[in-house]
Amino acid sequence: MFKRSFAASKDKAGKARKISKRSFRDDAKQRMREALKDGVVTPDTSPSLGGASPKLNSAIVTIAVGKDQRLFAAHEDVLSRSPWLAEACREQFFASPGQRRISLPDEEPEVFSAVLEYLYKDDYYPRLLHDKKRNTWSLEDGEEDLTMHSISPRLDSDKKTGGLNPLAVVYHHGVGDYILRDTVIYCSALRFGLPELQRHALRKQGLQSGIDVACILRSARFAYDHTPPSDSRLRAHYLALIIRSRKTFKRSGTMQMEMEKGGTQMFFDLFVAMCSHVDDLAEIGQVSPSHIAVR
Repeated sequence: MFKRSFAASKDKAGKARKISKRSFRDDAKQRMREALKDGVVTPDTSPSLGGASPKLNSAIVTIAVGKDQRLFAAHEDVLSRSPWLAEACREQFFASPGQRRISLPDEEPEVFSAVLEYLYKDDYYPRLLHDKKRNTWSLEDGEEDLTMHSISPRLDSDKKTGGLNPLAVVYHHGVGDYILRDTVIYCSALRFGLPELQRHALRKQGLQSGIDVACILRSARFAYDHTPPSDSRLRAHYLALIIRSRKTFKRSGTMQMEMEKGGTQMFFDLFVAMCSHVDDLAEIGQVSPSHIAVR
């Protein structure tokens, strides 16, 4: 009976050539270097980001947000879904592990938290729900479905938040008061190059109700200050809201004070929009131009 000797096995094993294995980290670095060389990082060139479902195996980047520098940590591949954040990550690429840090002193932590949640999950809380049968939208945990842009104002309240759901507003240190959270998220999405997040924020804002006039006007001023004239979606949203709810705004002392103070493009745009609205009504015969009186 043949017996295999230990020595023979050992010699045979010793002669075997060791195959070097290329680690995933090495491969990721190589692919990232190639992307950096080309000057672009996309879901296709990023080593682990495959569309909206990243594998979460890239480097961790620290983000310091707000005046208090609140710290967030996120995967580089997830952040790279945003062109702006992808560029910030490229600037930190050759930093030592654990030393990659992006500073966002002008962002609000609560807002950036929503942006980060969107980058990971394609939505942020409260999630947007769509009823296909009725073609209506609602917010997660909402009591009823509301149609898009059904936001309704009410006259000013003495309370800072106007008795609103805390998720509807956020305290913005640059403004020094509460403004609509979704407006700030929209503007941050515009900055970070996330158009789908802009659409989410605009649609969610349209589902808020019972917001006091003062909060709406502060939010409108913020929108005008943080969007270019070429981006008319958020601006048009506020103009349409004021026109649709003109009876409430007409009785508001805050609205009167804001218009007398002026200093923003919004009120001229509002004048143009209201003129266009009257012209449209006149064209369809709902109002006669001769019956329009100046008061």
